[in-house]
Amino acid sequence: MTFKFLNKLSQDFSELLNDKEECNVIIEVGQEQNKKSFPAHSAVLRYRSSYFNKELTNTIPGDDNNKIIIKPYISAQIFEILLKYIYGGIINTENMDTRTMYDLMILADKLEFKELSEKLENHLIESKAPWLKSHFTFVYHSIFKHTKFKHLEKFCNDIIAKHPRIIFESTEFTSLHEFALVSILKRDDLQMKESEIWDYLIKWGTARNPTLPENLEEWSDENFNTLKTTLQQCLPLFRCFHISNPDVMFKIKPYKKILDKQIWNDLKQHLIRPDHPVESIILPPRFVLKQELPERVNEPFSIIINEEHASMISSWIDNRKTSYSSRNNPYRFQLILRGSRNGFAPRTFWDICDGYANTIVITKVKGTDEIIGGFNPLAWDNTKERWMKTNKSFIFSFKGDNIQNSILSRVKNKNEALWYPYNKDKFGPYFGNYEFTIASDVSQNQCYSSINNKYKKSIRTTSDYFSIIEYEVFKVVKKSF
Repeated sequence: MTFKFLNKLSQDFSELLNDKEECNVIIEVGQEQNKKSFPAHSAVLRYRSSYFNKELTNTIPGDDNNKIIIKPYISAQIFEILLKYIYGGIINTENMDTRTMYDLMILADKLEFKELSEKLENHLIESKAPWLKSHFTFVYHSIFKHTKFKHLEKFCNDIIAKHPRIIFESTEFTSLHEFALVSILKRDDLQMKESEIWDYLIKWGTARNPTLPENLEEWSDENFNTLKTTLQQCLPLFRCFHISNPDVMFKIKPYKKILDKQIWNDLKQHLIRPDHPVESIILPPRFVLKQELPERVNEPFSIIINEEHASMISSWIDNRKTSYSSRNNPYRFQLILRGSRNGFAPRTFWDICDGYANTIVITKVKGTDEIIGGFNPLAWDNTKERWMKTNKSFIFSFKGDNIQNSILSRVKNKNEALWYPYNKDKFGPYFGNYEFTIASDVSQNQCYSSINNKYKKSIRTTSDYFSIIEYEVFKVVKKSF
């Protein structure tokens, strides 16, 4: 019979973390004002982490016989959680916001805590899928900076296979890691025409070589070889034998020099005699999924504002004297968060909207026809606790559907345009000095509007809390005409 007293062991080692007398390692993390030092025991670090074992082996003790390890790229908040895991083997995610959990997973992978990183990876997929989807572009780009998150890779690629434009049409597409692009191209169920895939391959490859001439007629053989080298891992996954004749002539032929001669010759032959065998390997066509998501043709983009409101707000973003019409509005409003769907708690806002820039926050006031909102050109950042500087933000209000009954208030004090609060469980988006704020210190679904001097005019006649029945956050995206 074997008795294991693991809980008591964990408790004792957790208490050892607070024993400073035997500590012989100092780990410095963070930068500038956020820098923090953590004392630790070399024996614990060595046996718990192969990463720290190597670090300690290569670190020379100081005059006081302590070894100092400096890691400025690590957040003090994240490292404190990790250090408790190193000593006690316990991670409590119950009150941990999702971004912190994600960053902890990344750090655990980097510091070679495989068990922890895999556990967090699976937990994020099983319990935090909405957050992963809301931050899809950020997640997808970041996991390919590492090579071990295979479950997250599959989770993301399953989404991309059905909705490829979420990545291919994103502004960050050209910075996509080669491993990520290759993993997408391997999918037989990628729901995209092969001719479109070709266009995006050329776009991705040329963006990685900014010295290539813009005019294709000016390209030398060396230029084509440069592009061919850049796309060497992707081209074998492109299914050129499943593309129409016109697309071959107008899309592929201008870049034929990046293909192997045998493939180009076989492709020409295949166009003339498709039943005749060729030497090149012909990959099977990508299959179309039988069950398509229904088109949301009649679903409004917002349940608070209409197209006229959006056009007016877009004109304010561009500083136009006259409003755009709904037909020539250059922007579309991409929904990120809806209170009735995601929740009204301020922490939910910081959890979901973290990292998004050029956003509109819109609220519907309870018991009136008022619509209150604000525009932030900067990225929301749940790690910052300070005033944010910009001269492009503004707040506004509408009285019902009549856009003529609107108030626009542009920022007056650009150094205090927005406040990113330390208590993100209490305050959500925070424009100026309470000029427009979503808070939770009175009760759920509370906002605050005051008459102050950070913005040029008040958007309400009173300075007080008011309840809302709905609020939405949109990312403002330039349309591609």
